[in-house]
Amino acid sequence: MTGGRRRKQHFSRIHAFSCGKASFRGDHSLIGGPGFSRVVYCNDPECFEASLRNYAGNYVQSTKYTLATFFPKSLFEQFRRVANFYFLICAILSFTPLSPYSAVSNVLPLVVVIGATMGKEAVEDWRRKKQDTEVNNRKVKMHQSDGIFEPTKWMDLKVGDIVKVEKDEFFPADLILLSSSYEEAICYVETMNLDGETNLKLKQASDVTSSLHDDASFQDFKATIRCEDPNANLYSFVGSLELGDEQYPLSPQQLLLRDSKLRNTDYIFGVVIFTGRDTKVIQNSTEPPSKRSKIEKRMDNIVYFLFAVLVGLSIIGSIFFGIETREDLENGKMRRWYLRPDDTTIYYNPKRAAVAAILQFLTALMLYSYLIPISLYVSIEIVKVLQSIFINQDLHMYHEETDKPARARTSNLNEELGQVDTILSDKTGTLTCNSMEFIKCSIAGTSYGHGITEVERALAWRKGSPLAREVPEINVQVEEFKKEKPLVKGFNFVDERIMNGNWLNEPHADVIQKFLRLLAICHTAIPEVDEETGRISYEAESPDEAAFVVAARELGFEFYERTQTSISLYEFDLSGKKVKRSYKLLNILEFSSSRKRMSVILQNEEGKLLLLCKGADSVMFERLTKNGQEFAEQTKEHIEEYADAGLRTLVLAYREINEEEYVEFNEKFMEAKNIVSAYREEMIEEVAESIERDLILLGATAVEDKLQNGVPECIDKLAQAGIKIWVLTGDKMETAINIGFACSLLRQGMKQIIINSDTPENKALEKSGDKTAAAAAYKASVLQQIAEGRQLLTSSNENSEALALIVTRLVKTKTGSTTLAIGDGANDVGMLQEADIGVGISGVEGMQAVMSSDIAIAQFRFLERLLLVHGHWCYRRISSMICYFFYKNIVFGFTLFFYEIYASFSGQAVYNDWFLSFYNVFFTSLPVIALGVFDQDVSSRLCLKFPLLYQEGIQNVLFSWLRIAAWAFNGVLSATVIFFFCIRATQHQAFRKGGEVVSLEILGTTMYTCVVWVVNCQMTLSISYFTYIQHLFIWGSIIFWYIFLMAYGAMSPSISTTAYKVFIESCVPAGMYWLLTVLVLISSLLPYFIYSAIQVRFFPSYHQMIQWIRSDGQSDDPEYCHMVRQRSLRPTTVGYTARLEAKSRSSRKGGEDFQ
Repeated sequence: MTGGRRRKQHFSRIHAFSCGKASFRGDHSLIGGPGFSRVVYCNDPECFEASLRNYAGNYVQSTKYTLATFFPKSLFEQFRRVANFYFLICAILSFTPLSPYSAVSNVLPLVVVIGATMGKEAVEDWRRKKQDTEVNNRKVKMHQSDGIFEPTKWMDLKVGDIVKVEKDEFFPADLILLSSSYEEAICYVETMNLDGETNLKLKQASDVTSSLHDDASFQDFKATIRCEDPNANLYSFVGSLELGDEQYPLSPQQLLLRDSKLRNTDYIFGVVIFTGRDTKVIQNSTEPPSKRSKIEKRMDNIVYFLFAVLVGLSIIGSIFFGIETREDLENGKMRRWYLRPDDTTIYYNPKRAAVAAILQFLTALMLYSYLIPISLYVSIEIVKVLQSIFINQDLHMYHEETDKPARARTSNLNEELGQVDTILSDKTGTLTCNSMEFIKCSIAGTSYGHGITEVERALAWRKGSPLAREVPEINVQVEEFKKEKPLVKGFNFVDERIMNGNWLNEPHADVIQKFLRLLAICHTAIPEVDEETGRISYEAESPDEAAFVVAARELGFEFYERTQTSISLYEFDLSGKKVKRSYKLLNILEFSSSRKRMSVILQNEEGKLLLLCKGADSVMFERLTKNGQEFAEQTKEHIEEYADAGLRTLVLAYREINEEEYVEFNEKFMEAKNIVSAYREEMIEEVAESIERDLILLGATAVEDKLQNGVPECIDKLAQAGIKIWVLTGDKMETAINIGFACSLLRQGMKQIIINSDTPENKALEKSGDKTAAAAAYKASVLQQIAEGRQLLTSSNENSEALALIVTRLVKTKTGSTTLAIGDGANDVGMLQEADIGVGISGVEGMQAVMSSDIAIAQFRFLERLLLVHGHWCYRRISSMICYFFYKNIVFGFTLFFYEIYASFSGQAVYNDWFLSFYNVFFTSLPVIALGVFDQDVSSRLCLKFPLLYQEGIQNVLFSWLRIAAWAFNGVLSATVIFFFCIRATQHQAFRKGGEVVSLEILGTTMYTCVVWVVNCQMTLSISYFTYIQHLFIWGSIIFWYIFLMAYGAMSPSISTTAYKVFIESCVPAGMYWLLTVLVLISSLLPYFIYSAIQVRFFPSYHQMIQWIRSDGQSDDPEYCHMVRQRSLRPTTVGYTARLEAKSRSSRKGGEDFQ
């Protein structure tokens, strides 16, 4: 089916496109050389020449593994961890006579742990595989033959295929645009998936292919494209199209990138030039930086320390063993006769004691392996995944309007959320809504608009100005007006002087008319008509541009249609009559960050040539003619007022152009547009500069980007938590400062140190072109200003006041503290990836920031709960979990070591093989996982009520070396109590009714029972918040030990070995077994209990004070809560709470001075 041409409505963004043949100067001379060798045979991908080039297919793979590489690569990943590699060595050695235990009992736990981790990897990669399959099986219409287009899978496309992409479809590969449904062969592309921008970009095909407007046109179409090789540059492209005997240049204007979307265009035809891994989006898809939390890094150090302890114990044991072995046989006398040193193996040979010591060292390395928790890493991964699920399912972080919950995209950094010291935040779209509203304007030196911004309210309160008293009255007027007229998105303007056509009665009505006409014409917006209501809406490149067009419409100048060469309005003439007018569009001089302005050149119905321009005040006032500055001073004052109110401002101006000047300009402009080279943009800007002069000032606009709900409250809580907050913005200095006051980041009484590298001297050096000197001058200037600020701090006696440091160019330096970056746009991606934690706002600027983030939330205010609640909980849980893990393994490992002392370091294990293997897997693992998932020191409500609790994470109180050492000492102490109680109580004492003393099997079982009871009951003393699951896991682990002991002991002696019926026949009937378990349990836990009681009673930490509030029922007692909360208020904090405190201090000081 062929598509018809789109003629009825033109939604084109107008650009000055080249007429005639474009120039081949510049980069096109490189075609055919190195880096520019690609040849595409259009509509003939199967030809012999194409097959010789062997270009990549269009199949895209993002999986980490394939079926063939999964096992080798995954095993390599697992054994890169030192602990896992150590256990692998132990497993291999367990098959030798050196092993103190059976091979199966050693290998099985390793297989379980490695298998669980590999299973997790397989599941995650399978999800990626499903995503790949979905993308690769998407379909697009491809030219088969005879002008017939059939749906084809993306992965089957080849370089040279002709495809037809329809409206709202994604491009399946990198294409060269051949034609479209528009007469001018233009199309609109949304690149949100590439750069996060929601604005539409205009593309136009070469004139030579623009006539290929239907399916049948491609029946005999043949052409050759020669272009650059695959590369990652999204914004450059050099190529040529050979059609017949002619060559035509290709530029980025014809390039359509994979994963972009076709918008506002019925269809396009394109030829595939880059496929699969050669496409620019895949070339740009670098692996995100690998981030590991500080706790995980410290945990590695603890593992290394335990390795050192393990090796140390093994060396000590082997030395003593060697000495004892050497002395076994002296002068024919056997000291340890039961070992038969006169007839023994190499392992106990007194004549080769050194070799025996070395072999015993290897045995000890395996025996003490239980100091290293084999299930630690897999347990932490399980816990972090479950913690992430809790974050994702938290309804308090669900944004109902956009239907977006919080989403932890990685679980590796959960505990890092509880240690954030510094937040780096984008402003637009992160703190603000990125939904601009036209709220004020200055026309002909008169300010219009009665709306009060949030910044103005904060400013009035701060200065105590009369505006503070006027705000309620103005708010009442505004609200009454809004009730009369429905709300319009992007328009929050209230002023009866120019609304409803009343501007005709103003002194400068002609200037107001030109001002509103400029708003309606000077833009790149696209009108869209609602077929049901007939109402026109606008799709613009930016929210503020849409606000300008809407404002013009609401004030009587409605832009309703545009073509490639004209723009049409409904507008009022000076007599008050509404008329329809059409303006001929000649050129658009586009906005850029370097130009800071945009202009349109047009011809009105009277034949006059006009240039309409809007831009930043820093570049506009210098372009005014002497006769056009009538209202300049008043406008500058208004702009300063608007900036103080936190508004974005633009200056509007115009000029008339004579025909000779325009002809000369247009000739140069078209020549610059047609050259494709590295200096093309600079040449265009130079030509535009020549005509954007001698302007006549009309006025200025002011739009507000409102703060999101809850931003000041969130910043206040984060500040109370002791978190440093930096807001990064490209606004003017005054606007940035006042936004800071509006969101309570700044407050009155702060010292402000402004570090600004944009000095006149630096600007002069930059313009001179000496980049080395300019860079050195910038650095020297910033360093000097920092030194001056530091000196000001040193000389200041008012240490209680906070300091505000405003920096226009900030170089990030490593401070060692945990940083969190939060942003919503593609320009924030670098910041998100550089920071320790990247948080993406799933706002209106696309998904690029979210896709590059570690955690995604819908609103800035959710950061409060994410950090103060989930961050604190995760940090506390992971810290306690790791400390406990090492504690229980030290307890177990040192009981083995103490027995080795009694056994002359012979390598004889006191426990049964399977007792050793299942200790970390079954009898102690589940309670510690429950601790990591469910434990809470205080509730979420109290976490938010007492933000200083967060300082425990910033200062790393719960995972400091002192706390780790304390847990290790507790482990050694518990092991000492368990071993020596058991050994002393059973060494000579009859154990059973028949008077039998204990054997090794009974001693091992008794001691193991005590270990299981002690480490699990230690958990109950450590937990702050019990759930049914924790009770089930703790007591269930103990019960499971007894069940296992009975079941395992009932098996054949060939299987159960030393555990055969030891529990039923020996332990159960013996009262000493049960009594000893109780005595050892109490004795082992008593030191910890005493220490905890003293510490809580006399040296309580902050969270323990809050627990008192909860347990004593005083959480609603305002006086008691205020007393505790005082510890959470720091004299150097920011936020409205600190502002009130500062005001209170100032009042008290004033009262004292008065007395």
